[in-house]
Amino acid sequence: MAQRGIREYDAKRLLAKYLPEYLNDFSYRGDLALVGPETDLEGLANTNPWLRTERLVVKPDQLFGKRGKYGLVLLDANWDGVKKYLNENMGAEVVVGGIAGKLTHFLIEPFIPHDEELYVAISSDYDGDNIFISPQGGISVEENWDRVIRVHVDALEGIDNMDLRAQLERSLAGKAASVEKFVLALYQFYAELGFAYLEINPFAFHGSSIVPLDMVAKLDDAEEYWQRKRWDSLAFPEPFGRSLSREEQFIKDLDSKTGASLKLTILNPEGRVWTMVAGGGASVIYADTICDLGYAREMANYGEYSGDPNTEETYYYTKTILDLMTRHISPEGKVLLIGGAIANFTDVAKTFKGVVMALEEEKEKLQAAGVKIYVRRGGPNFEQGLKLMREEGLKLGVPIEVYGPETHMTRIVPLALEGAMQ
Repeated sequence: MAQRGIREYDAKRLLAKYLPEYLNDFSYRGDLALVGPETDLEGLANTNPWLRTERLVVKPDQLFGKRGKYGLVLLDANWDGVKKYLNENMGAEVVVGGIAGKLTHFLIEPFIPHDEELYVAISSDYDGDNIFISPQGGISVEENWDRVIRVHVDALEGIDNMDLRAQLERSLAGKAASVEKFVLALYQFYAELGFAYLEINPFAFHGSSIVPLDMVAKLDDAEEYWQRKRWDSLAFPEPFGRSLSREEQFIKDLDSKTGASLKLTILNPEGRVWTMVAGGGASVIYADTICDLGYAREMANYGEYSGDPNTEETYYYTKTILDLMTRHISPEGKVLLIGGAIANFTDVAKTFKGVVMALEEEKEKLQAAGVKIYVRRGGPNFEQGLKLMREEGLKLGVPIEVYGPETHMTRIVPLALEGAMQ
């Protein structure tokens, strides 16, 4: 499971749309507007007429917190004030928590006057979920952590028979019943929509209604297939301060157009250890093995190709890796680890055909860079696929060592690092 952060805009959009399924009197409308570098502000206001009539809040929406402490939140403004703020701050370089980056996306929503701020968060661990509730929310929640109520929800027992009311009465008095209903519904929403972390800090009462003021959320990306309809057009933005390289963006675009999974993160463009790993779990194991053997600083990339990519998709993925790894020449040479577990349904021969096509095109650059290739694979048609790689090694002029499922999955890692990397 990978926890992937989403924008506050998307978290609140999901909350407004789906929490009423679990809480009948949840009246939050989800009036929200997301502004990016290309947004036409007048067109946005035409689509969302409340922008011209409501008092507004505007703040960056780029997966970092403490926006108020950094002076990046505009409160109780009219539409003209919001436009002025956006014109001044769009593209501005800021430093947040020691990380520098540009402000590119902002959330606009109605300003909600309130007297008190409350806190709720839900997180998952190995044996269940944890719910945290506090009557002292907002920027001071960490300073008042001793007032936070923690409830553990066992993975097998669930929440249906739990009684939160007694614990809430001690600190929330007359609001305990409303908060209990909200938290129980929020937990169902969290569990059924594939969340891995959810924090509303703060939420407040506006009249008798509960309104989320600030939200932080992460989704379990293993749920993406099952939640495709509910998540709809939701995007997973890059962490603040990180922008995609041209090659990473190319693979991301390729991934968006296929049912397979194609991922690439460049860690060290001049690194000597490059990987092409089939499978998300296998990619973690290979990365851990490389680091355990003391070559973390030489690890050039992280990613995966899985889900039965076709020959063309594998060709483009491989060609991107080969182009990147041969740009910088190292006197000691480089290694490419093409590995993975035993596939369930990925056609190994089909994907290796794409690998071979890319290897032949990049042959001269591979020779010049002193690349040595280590292959380990199993699964449907693996014999044919491994044969393709062995034959390619004989005619390519690039050393290729090929292993099948009789060899331990990560055995090629020490073979490469303790051999070619010495």
